[in-house]
Amino acid sequence: MQTGFSIYYGRDIEAEITRLQRLVENSPSIRTLYPPRWLAINLLEGDQNLRERLPQLEGGQVVLTEVDNAVERLERIYPDEIDIIIADNRYGWINGLVREAVRRTGPESRTLTDRIDNIVTNRMLGIPVFFISMWLVFMLVTELSVPYLNWIESVINGPVTEWIASILASIGLSGTWLESLILDGIIVGVGGVLVFVPVLMFLYISLSILEDLGYMARAAFVMDRLMQAIGLHGKSFLPMLVGFGCSVPAFYATRTLENEKDRVLTGLLVPFMSCGARLPVYVLFAAIFYPRNAGMVVFSMYLVGILVAVLLGIILKNSLFKGKEKSIFVMELPPYRMPTFRGIWRHTWDRTGSFIKNAWTLIMAVSIVLWILLAIPAPGNAGSPGQADVDNSVFASVSGLIAPVLRPLGFGTWEAAGSLVTGFVAKEVVVSTMAQIYGVDEIPQETADTTFLQDVWAIVAGFFRATIDTIKTIPKIFGIDFFEQEPEADSSALMTSVYKSFQVSSGGHGALAGLAFMVFVLIYTPCMVAIAAERQELGMKWTWISIIGQLGLAWVLAFIVFQGGLALGLG
Repeated sequence: MQTGFSIYYGRDIEAEITRLQRLVENSPSIRTLYPPRWLAINLLEGDQNLRERLPQLEGGQVVLTEVDNAVERLERIYPDEIDIIIADNRYGWINGLVREAVRRTGPESRTLTDRIDNIVTNRMLGIPVFFISMWLVFMLVTELSVPYLNWIESVINGPVTEWIASILASIGLSGTWLESLILDGIIVGVGGVLVFVPVLMFLYISLSILEDLGYMARAAFVMDRLMQAIGLHGKSFLPMLVGFGCSVPAFYATRTLENEKDRVLTGLLVPFMSCGARLPVYVLFAAIFYPRNAGMVVFSMYLVGILVAVLLGIILKNSLFKGKEKSIFVMELPPYRMPTFRGIWRHTWDRTGSFIKNAWTLIMAVSIVLWILLAIPAPGNAGSPGQADVDNSVFASVSGLIAPVLRPLGFGTWEAAGSLVTGFVAKEVVVSTMAQIYGVDEIPQETADTTFLQDVWAIVAGFFRATIDTIKTIPKIFGIDFFEQEPEADSSALMTSVYKSFQVSSGGHGALAGLAFMVFVLIYTPCMVAIAAERQELGMKWTWISIIGQLGLAWVLAFIVFQGGLALGLG
């Protein structure tokens, strides 16, 4: 008989359990005999009795084949047998239960895990350790990724663009609208986002290390006390942790919560956990307006998201969710493990690969549509399709209708408004939109003629230089510089254009306007895929409340940042 109780076995094992559950649920002859989740777990553990019985049932062999595939995938991630990993999670749950229910009065023998937990789960030290860990992660992400970011930018804007331009010229398409579409639309749009792949990779590597170590479970345990203030518990923090990567699986992760009100309230707070797609926006604007403190500014965005979620949760707890019963929470605390390279790479590549896939599909489609809208003159303006001044284009005209609403926030231009509109499709499109808008009139620099092999060698050599520069950067994060300070690289054309635009629109207070823009991107409505997941999990009513509420809250907070900063004489 299925009950509401379940143990969380970690993201990778849970993904395989869910996949097997769906197979079992689609096989009536199997699901009538065995509870789907129970069967999936026991098959992953290698229950021979079940393996012998299943082939006798319709669809049983299909389930067993998928079990073998699941075990093979998991064995590439974990160093131990899967049944041992599952058992460890059960003992971790028991350990968490004992911590909650038992008070020891005498001396006890302590393992290394116990000694570490005395610090990281300590009532006084736990939360500071968590925030220090997150600060270190984002300092590493923003500092270590810069050399690789510059390398990819030079590759896309240099050899790749030149190769494509040469191919188009060789087939007689030089100077045509198709060349403009490919170079000014697709390459600029998609390339503007792919530049930030190193940033996301370093983020996912850092989070994978913490997750494989076993610290992320401790983070949920520590945050339980904070979550209690908003009427939730530490288990609700798990979907929020997932939300730092992507909001879509975070919404689906709310299914692990048995109480419906817990699930809805957690789902309403998930979008405030800044997803990875927003990170390129923070990195770009922090580098433009706060180059000396870029890491701290990016980290502050994540802190603001958490703070807003907590305060909003308190408000909702005492209004829409007033009188909600408290849920029992027992957190699984798995033993600490040394992360494996295979596991870290698998987690990192899965997440980064998903981002790249979006860059080649969704972002490319948006880039093409955006190029067309930028190339078509607005009604009443001179010019013909393909020859429009971007300031008088259809996209500029439509975006200009929204711009006045954003003027009190310091970025009331059609360029900023248009970038936010396309951000509804996907948050990473905000950067690609700006790359297209500000890159249309960019004058290409003259470069020396090089051969294909010379370009390839330059790309390889640039990669190794970026790797060396990254290694040199590591001690600088901790205030130690073993190497001579190198001059900073010149700002890109995009950074220069964004800086000038925000300076003008804000009356010379570009840094405040840039900060307000980042806050707006952090708070406003998530992408359309996340909205679809939210509607599926929470229903249409709560989805509309979330969409309208986040838009309004984003405007109010950005207004406070900009106008409050002006009143205080900042910026």
